[in-house]
Amino acid sequence: MLTFIGLAIIVIIVALLLTEKVSPMIAMVIVPLIGVLVAGFDLGQVKEFYSDGTRSVIQIVIMFIFAILFFGIMSDVGLFRPLINALVKLTRGNIIAVSVGTVLVSVVAQLDGAGATTFLLVVPALLPLYKKLHMNPYMLFLLLAASAGVINMLPWGGPTGRVATVLEMDVNELYRPLFGVQLIALAYIMALAVFLGLREKRRIIKEFGVLPNVSELITPAQMTEEEAYLAKPKLFWVNVVIFILAMAVLFLGKLPSGYVFMIATSVVLLINYRSPKEQLERINAHAGGAIMMASIILAAGTFLGILKGSGMLDAIANDLVKILPNAMLPYLHIIIGILGVPLELVLSTDAYYFGLFPVVEQITSQAGVAPTSAGYAMLIGSIVGTFVTPLSPALWMGLGLANLSMGKHIRYSFMWIWGLSLVILASTIITGIITLI
Repeated sequence: MLTFIGLAIIVIIVALLLTEKVSPMIAMVIVPLIGVLVAGFDLGQVKEFYSDGTRSVIQIVIMFIFAILFFGIMSDVGLFRPLINALVKLTRGNIIAVSVGTVLVSVVAQLDGAGATTFLLVVPALLPLYKKLHMNPYMLFLLLAASAGVINMLPWGGPTGRVATVLEMDVNELYRPLFGVQLIALAYIMALAVFLGLREKRRIIKEFGVLPNVSELITPAQMTEEEAYLAKPKLFWVNVVIFILAMAVLFLGKLPSGYVFMIATSVVLLINYRSPKEQLERINAHAGGAIMMASIILAAGTFLGILKGSGMLDAIANDLVKILPNAMLPYLHIIIGILGVPLELVLSTDAYYFGLFPVVEQITSQAGVAPTSAGYAMLIGSIVGTFVTPLSPALWMGLGLANLSMGKHIRYSFMWIWGLSLVILASTIITGIITLI
């Protein structure tokens, strides 16, 4: 019963996000509430689920609010304009070069293992370039999601650590074979970037009749009157220092990320806009996006709180393996690996690795499969899909920064991401990293 209701909740929410029939907040508040009441839980229990769910995301909400304010104000003062102009000059307006560059930038940004930081660094830097070249911003998110997902196999990445925890082994030992997998996967992603770049180039020519003029692109665009008023060219290097310090403190992890952006936002406002009126104007200018993202993340928190607290996620993970014929059980890790990306849409990271993986590992071990093979299959099968699911707070934040739709991102990216996952999984089976029996 819990499995059926839990799957129904997830399927309906994903369908609503894909079809954009209602706002994400409404979908993630109303549907789980109806589901948990139908499952027989009383209002007192629902209150507990709500409290646990919102408590788990409150720090993320704080970070999103002030991160959006910070990056919005940094854009106002003109911090990213020279960077975008430099990237345009470097790529000479070459669509394919920008596509490949997106992969490389995303790889570097994800090296710290923090998805939120990756989106914070990559999206504000590359989105204006994509717009300037008339490139589809959802291609940016596809390449970013795939690249960051593969790099997230690093030992300090959450998924690899979770697998190592379940297997009770050293995470560095578990990771060693995965380095080769990452190289193979990045080669596939680079090939995809070239292919998508070529396709995007043809689309732009078809839609606009001609590619953007390189000479016009290299020449910095004239600022509008409002942009010129908000820009602070004399304080450019001061703002660069503020930005670098904020990112450094964020990487060091000495302070909570929300507090880092809270401080950074206050400092950049104080230095660039001296009067309270101007400061409030800048806050109000970006408050809409910040509040929208905060409401979505809080709604996602209640959604996950209900699924976890009611036991629906655990029920889904356990029951998934019960419907398979006995003859398929020795290959269960491969089957789950193949379904890894779709499962990202219905299971949280913890439910996948701490709920489903122990069950799969136990069953396949009895059939003679090495526990590490089961771990690699489930890890490699799903990790490329880390940022193509509405259960990813970092993805919500990135889409919020770009003012893009989760549903459109899933529609654009899902099949490419799943295809990449299957090719990478097949390659690791061929190379012997994952054994069938």
